[in-house]
Amino acid sequence: MLSIENVTYRIGPREILAGASARLPAGRRIGLVGRNGTGKTTLLRLITGEISPDQGDIARPARWRVASVAQEAPSGQLSLIETVLSADTERARLLAATETETAPQKLAELHARLDEIGAYSAPGRAASILAGLGFSAEEQLRPCREFSGGWRMRVALASVLFASPDLLLLDEPTNYLDLEGVLWLEEYLRRYRGSVLIVSHDRDLLDTVAEFILHLNAGKLTLYSGNYEAFVEARNARQALDSATAKKQETARKHMQAFVDRFRYTASKARQAQSRLKMLARLKPLQAVIDEEIAPIALPRPTSASPPLLTLERVSVGYVPGVPVLENLSLRLDPDDRIALLGKNGNGKSTFAKLLAGKLEAGSGEMVRANKLVTGFFAQHQLEELDGDLTATEMLGRLRPLLAVQEIRTKLGGFGLSAEKAVTEIRLLSGGERARLMLAMAALDNPNLLILDEPTNHLDVDAREQLLAALNDFEGAVVLISHDRRLLEATMDRLLLVADGTVTPFDGDLEDYRTWLLNSGRPEAPRAEKTGKSDTRREAADRRRQTKPLRDRALKAEQEMTKLQAEIAMIDERVASPKFFADDPERAANALKQRAQLAQNLTAAENEWLDAQEAYETALAGS
Repeated sequence: MLSIENVTYRIGPREILAGASARLPAGRRIGLVGRNGTGKTTLLRLITGEISPDQGDIARPARWRVASVAQEAPSGQLSLIETVLSADTERARLLAATETETAPQKLAELHARLDEIGAYSAPGRAASILAGLGFSAEEQLRPCREFSGGWRMRVALASVLFASPDLLLLDEPTNYLDLEGVLWLEEYLRRYRGSVLIVSHDRDLLDTVAEFILHLNAGKLTLYSGNYEAFVEARNARQALDSATAKKQETARKHMQAFVDRFRYTASKARQAQSRLKMLARLKPLQAVIDEEIAPIALPRPTSASPPLLTLERVSVGYVPGVPVLENLSLRLDPDDRIALLGKNGNGKSTFAKLLAGKLEAGSGEMVRANKLVTGFFAQHQLEELDGDLTATEMLGRLRPLLAVQEIRTKLGGFGLSAEKAVTEIRLLSGGERARLMLAMAALDNPNLLILDEPTNHLDVDAREQLLAALNDFEGAVVLISHDRRLLEATMDRLLLVADGTVTPFDGDLEDYRTWLLNSGRPEAPRAEKTGKSDTRREAADRRRQTKPLRDRALKAEQEMTKLQAEIAMIDERVASPKFFADDPERAANALKQRAQLAQNLTAAENEWLDAQEAYETALAGS
């Protein structure tokens, strides 16, 4: 058991943990959740002993080995497989000892221990872990230094998994993984025999892996039994109960205080009044749990364009002339398409996204873009390319110099960046805030084709829910690359598989893809028609197409109402002046006639809006 007893930890004047306590059962998988900045990573560092609490104690069995992913990616000349094998320090030490030991008895003991810890099967186990995280057999023999930082972080994850500690601590392990890597990691953790404490904002991962949820909020820890979905239900019920209890207590407090105020100085009631005063003193105020406000994400209404937005006929694309990364690309994108790109990292998903976004030109074939096509592009690597010395307002101002500052701030506000954050230097913003800025930049020109390459890496659970809702409300086309399965399932209608140097439809759903990937892993996807979730996605697309005219009708009526209300307000402002009638009676009379007509038009617009809105809601309910 891992015991956290009354732990307090401060960073400067800020109290990160305030008398936090929890007892975590051994051998179980526990998800550690909480808003960004609440102290989840700090708690992991306290558990490893990297830092010490100001007060309280963290205790675990003395024999436990505790390990977490190294913050710095491994590098150097060692191959990937050698790097992972070196994580088992006991194995490395015993093997080194066998090279120099000459005493037969001692040598036998060394080999017996090596056999006991599975040292001779270790290379196969290390290779299996690396393969699961996306490294081919050939890549496993290459030096670490040849890989990018993201891929080397996968090696760091592989190393800690290979070490098989008694307590495995993982802090956002999916940030550097693709969907395929996430699916593999889920299966690996489900079979893990030790204790796991994992920080993640991926709801599907927590629903699949976690047996308990440890919630960190306001410096306190609360342990819930079950996965993330069970946690949400239990916490909502607890909040409702706390709110009701707090309301009842406040009513009782007011009643007792009123009695005291009325009879405090009445001799016959003095003793009763004193009794109630003591009860009030013992009645500790109970406040209902209130979550912090969730910053919004709202995508703007897209620029209208007639279908198709894009058509590709036998297109090839690459970075070096004559050396295509993808070829024989033939497909069509329409204004209401919702497309998820599947495939392992390195297969060309980002290359395909850049082609659609106009960041790469087609090497061959024919690619036709609609005249009114407006593309918005979010690429994860661009987060590192932001100028940290600029504010968010200055960044958007550089991109669109003609936009007024107030208009820029309004756009930033739509993505949850407050007035204060809008004028904060980008280097001082959190990862989630920078991701929101990138989304605002992608949506700056009201795109009708939105291309998002891993937009959720730095977003917490609530922000991901906001993005999910925003994508479902968005009326344009979306192409999404993400390892967040919940986001893909809830927002996308079509699945395209990027593999073997081309892009082809995947006719199943994500559960089919998971099964196919984990059981076979062959590059050729199944072609059989599927029912279930794929039918649901098609129905969702049909529903959006069918209800769009009704939604447009309601929106048009709403815009007309706003316009008429503004015109009526202008007339009212003029006629409010007595001089208006005295100076030009005829003009005043015409103004009153105009106002009467505008009021009549406003009534008609309101009726039109009510009819359209009712029709839209009825269509949604019946579909």
